[in-house]
Amino acid sequence: MLDRFLRTWIGAWPAPEGLIVVGSPQRERPRWDGAEQRVLGVLDGAGNGVLSVPPASRDAVAGLLARSGPEDLLAHLPALVGRPEQRCFTGVFRWTQTPAALPAAGEWEPSGGAGLPEWLRPFPGEVLVAREPGTGEFLCGVGLKPHDPTGVEIAVGTAERARGRGLARRLVARAARRIVDASAVALYLHDPDNIASAHVAAAAGFPDQGWKIIALAGAE
Repeated sequence: MLDRFLRTWIGAWPAPEGLIVVGSPQRERPRWDGAEQRVLGVLDGAGNGVLSVPPASRDAVAGLLARSGPEDLLAHLPALVGRPEQRCFTGVFRWTQTPAALPAAGEWEPSGGAGLPEWLRPFPGEVLVAREPGTGEFLCGVGLKPHDPTGVEIAVGTAERARGRGLARRLVARAARRIVDASAVALYLHDPDNIASAHVAAAAGFPDQGWKIIALAGAE
């Protein structure tokens, strides 16, 4: 399932030894939220992977990789794909098809419903929300990024006053079960320095197998 998703999402998989560069029309199309995604790569735990860029940039990116290696490539990648104002980053790439059997929490609600934080509203369809009993105040929520019918990414956020209750891991596990039940692979991506997010992922059944995601972000 993961192989099939990655072939669609980044244009090729599995990777031979090392990092290969492919030109994919997907990098010229909007992603799930309408934003662009001109660079997207995945590396497995052995350092083998695929870097997907717009077809017109493929030769320049592959040439620099052959001459300089991956570290130098990441520094120059934004300019090579026509986005010099952005930066390249790597994050932790986790997936599961066996979510943790944690107690269910929250309820599925329309993402345009009342009382939700703004970050949850762009997600299409429903979001999974835990609220304070009695008051209905927002405590924790999960949105789903439908990259492809075979692969859906989970995003989670918790109100500061609700942290430490274990809500995030329970919501993530429940959302992952919905994704897996729909015959897709559940994804969870996070910054390597976000220890809290790493703990949530591990507890919800997303082990860290040393895989990485490569993408672009706006300049800080």
